Amino acid sequence: MLGDYHTHTTLCRHAAGTTVEYVIRAAELGLVEIGFSDHGPFPQHLDDWRMTWEEFPVYLERVEEARRTGQDLGIAVRLGLECDYITGREADLDAVEALAGFDYLIGSVHYLRPDWVIDAPEAAARLSKSDLRAVWEEYWALYACMVDSGRFDIMAHPDLPKKFGFRPEGDLRPYYGATIEAARRRGVALEINTGGLRKPIGEAYPEPAFLELAREAGLDLVISSDAHAPEEVGAGFREAIDLARGAGFTHTTFFEKRRRRSTPLPAAGTWP
Repeated sequence: MLGDYHTHTTLCRHAAGTTVEYVIRAAELGLVEIGFSDHGPFPQHLDDWRMTWEEFPVYLERVEEARRTGQDLGIAVRLGLECDYITGREADLDAVEALAGFDYLIGSVHYLRPDWVIDAPEAAARLSKSDLRAVWEEYWALYACMVDSGRFDIMAHPDLPKKFGFRPEGDLRPYYGATIEAARRRGVALEINTGGLRKPIGEAYPEPAFLELAREAGLDLVISSDAHAPEEVGAGFREAIDLARGAGFTHTTFFEKRRRRSTPLPAAGTWP
C-alpha cells in the first residue's frame, strides 16, 4: 500500500512523458495512488522552471486525463502542487491555494535568496566557496518558516542543499530542531524523497538523523520519487522503506482533499 505524491509534468520544462504514462508506470509497480505536484505557478513571472499562471488550466486537464486512466487501472490519482515558499510572497501562495480543490500541497524552499536557487546547477560552484554553516543556518531558518506557515501538508526534500555533496561537518541535528517542532505543531508530514539517490549526493532526502528526530516527534510520513519522467515513478522506494523502517516509522500517509489516512509500510526489503 504505497503512493507516490511528488511527481512532475512537462509544464515545468525539465520533465518528460505524459501524465497517463506516469499512471501506467505506477500501476505496473503496484502503487495504489499517484499524485501530481508540479511546481506551482505564481501570479507574476518568477522563473522558467514552472508552469505559468495561464497554464494552470492545462495542468488540471492533464491530471484529469490521468485520473480517467487511473480509474481504468484501479489506481487513485491525486491533485497537488509543489509550492515554493519565498518570504514576502505569502499572498501569492494564498492565491495559488485558491486555484483548485487540491488533495495536498507540498512546501519547498529552493530560493535561498532572489539570486540564489540552492539546487540549481550553478549553485555547486557557489557552495564550494561558501561558509557552509552560514548557508545551512540561513536555509534552515527559512525552511522552518515555510513549515510553520501552516500552508502545506507535506514538506519537500528537507536537506536539499546537500544535493551537490556540500554540507557542514559534524552533527547536523541542531539545524533541524525548529523545523521538526514546527511540523509537529502544524501537522506537516515528512517526505522521504528518493530523488536525491539520482543526484550527486547519492542519498535520499532527508538524512537518517533527521528521520529519527521526525519519528520521535510523531510526524507523519510519505515516500516520494520526485519523478521527472515515467520511469522514475517509484524509483528508490525499496531503499526509502528501509530508511523509514530503520528510523522506526511503521506507517505511510495518504491524502485526499487535504485529509489524511495512514496505512502500514511494507516490511524492509520486501518492495516491490
